[in-house]
Amino acid sequence: MKERQSGVLMHISSLPGKYGIGSMGQAAYDFVDFLERTKQRYWQILPLGTTSYGDSPYQSFSAFAGNTHFIDFDFLIEKGWLTEEDLAGIDFGDKDTEVDYAKVFYGRRPVLEKAVRAIKAEGLPEDYWSFAEENGFWLHTFAEYMAIKEHFDNKPWIDWEDQGARLRYHDTLEYYRQLLAEQMDYHRITQYLFFSQWHALKAYANAKGVEFVGDMPIYIAADSADMWANPHFFKTDEEGKPSVVAGCPPDAFSEIGQLWGNPIYDWEAMKQDGFTWWVARLRESFKIYDMVRIDHFIGFASFWEIPAGEETAVNGYRVEAPGFELFETIKYHLGDLNIIAEDLGTVTDKVIQLREKTGFPGMKVLQFAFDPEGDSIEMPHNHRNNVVAYTGTHDNDTILGWYESELSDEGKEFLDKYSNRREDERVSHAMFRLLFGSPAFMAVATMQDLLGLDGSARMNLPNTLGGNWTWRMTADQLTPAIEADLLDLTVTYRRENAIVKAKKEEMTEPSV
Repeated sequence: MKERQSGVLMHISSLPGKYGIGSMGQAAYDFVDFLERTKQRYWQILPLGTTSYGDSPYQSFSAFAGNTHFIDFDFLIEKGWLTEEDLAGIDFGDKDTEVDYAKVFYGRRPVLEKAVRAIKAEGLPEDYWSFAEENGFWLHTFAEYMAIKEHFDNKPWIDWEDQGARLRYHDTLEYYRQLLAEQMDYHRITQYLFFSQWHALKAYANAKGVEFVGDMPIYIAADSADMWANPHFFKTDEEGKPSVVAGCPPDAFSEIGQLWGNPIYDWEAMKQDGFTWWVARLRESFKIYDMVRIDHFIGFASFWEIPAGEETAVNGYRVEAPGFELFETIKYHLGDLNIIAEDLGTVTDKVIQLREKTGFPGMKVLQFAFDPEGDSIEMPHNHRNNVVAYTGTHDNDTILGWYESELSDEGKEFLDKYSNRREDERVSHAMFRLLFGSPAFMAVATMQDLLGLDGSARMNLPNTLGGNWTWRMTADQLTPAIEADLLDLTVTYRRENAIVKAKKEEMTEPSV
């Protein structure tokens, strides 16, 4: 029986602050303090990787590199690597409630280049070299990939004009290492800055008993250093391009399914290699997170494979995956890991068997629960202890938006009755009472719903491109009343941070 705990879901990009996007700056530290005051144990975020076309954190140029948009400029000023004048007059798209990714992309790069030049002129810090050595197995390939990609107008590697670069010929790579040495330095040094700031933030949070729940996409992008460097681990054609791509089959939510377009793993090749790439990926993930949610966990039991070139997911087909062998291998190398299995979607018997064999907690989402005609497994009274429960995820509308535009009149009536909702009570608060009262060991509240925001604050609408991932919280939205409300829910339903609680009990124990 796992101890009852709770947390808040909000991505780093959604933090308030200057420079167009949330960062690992003071606002992040302030948010940790908020979580400490409200007795939360977990801060759940979305993937921290670099974002590409469409701005999705689930489509990254690397499974290992960090998003340099999150590097805080004020901390670089404190280090003497930037000045206030370096930032004057730059348009970062500073809208309080949303991210303008184009302005962030073009505004931040010249600033970071100035910082890198200042660091190199001063002499690279001693811990840079240890960082580069420890992370060399991915860092140098990533730097090469990004520099060559930029050299070819930011095209994906499969579209580069130089075949030698596409196929990683030794002499060709040596040529680009000489030609693009400065650009490669930029990518290595900015990764050093990212991870330095991240580990400082994580250390601060952990010292206060707050732990990070990270998010790991099951698939990687075709436009990534990982596929460029390891094409043998993917199903490809004779030119090295993906021959099949990932997605979801048609279901009640979409008649054409979801066409994600990610390359599909060649599981047999990975198995023959001892799943080394996956072991490395999980090992690195647990250096930066305390717990990892694996997105689309059902794909480790079986997955939807779609021939490349299809315009929808309709003509895909289901293929088995060696999930249990994979996780047994990972456990052998890394031991027991705190993993959450995102088992939403078509949950077959094989998915249930895999989840139960691994012992990973699954997920429940309250927005899927309120069918007046049936007894959904998502209903709080049906939750198990080994479950992480949410009102909604980053792919759902806010509670208010869902209630107003997606829930039927019968569903609203059923929800109000089931939750014993008062006439003057916000629907989000009623849902939080159900969430925090659930038998699930872990309850996670989305920040937009804590603030009571409508559908305009939605983070992502699946199967759409553009306009997603932009929501930001303003500094004045997090009021004392909202903080008091979250604290009251946490204490009432016995979800106080167990780490902090244990430390306090230890300090008050009488000495023998």
